[in-house]
Amino acid sequence: MTKSEKKLDRIDKKILDTLQRNGKIANCDLAELVHLSPSPCLERVRRLEKSGYIKETVAHLNPELLDAALVAYIEVSLKRTATEDLDKFNRHMRDLDEVVECVMVAGGFDYLIKIRTENMQTYRTFLGEKLAAIEGVAQTHTYAVMEEVKSTHIIPVIK
Repeated sequence: MTKSEKKLDRIDKKILDTLQRNGKIANCDLAELVHLSPSPCLERVRRLEKSGYIKETVAHLNPELLDAALVAYIEVSLKRTATEDLDKFNRHMRDLDEVVECVMVAGGFDYLIKIRTENMQTYRTFLGEKLAAIEGVAQTHTYAVMEEVKSTHIIPVIK
């Protein structure tokens, strides 16, 4: 991406903000919202996609209706943090459906993962049969979520 591609004007930011809130909006409606005609609006959306600002368009599902209501955060410490150990752990995380987020962190542990499961029993199965079975996992600490106060995919674009 060139430096000129990185510059976003007010209209680009409005397009991005709108699309992340409603990816199904019709181009004609989006164009009207950002005060453009449909063709230039579509050109801007395609440019934003091509330059990587728009990664994908997805549907946000209701986890409670899909038997994934339990959310837990798990601190994971590894026995070793050599590159090959980290890479191996990363591959395992990408393969586990229950893991919805996984980040490597600096601090008192190595990874923080967010999982979604049906209930506490399925969480215990995940912990005992999947996470603890990964070679190199030294220790875990779990925090079960009692209430999701804010959970969003929205990135602040317009300031």
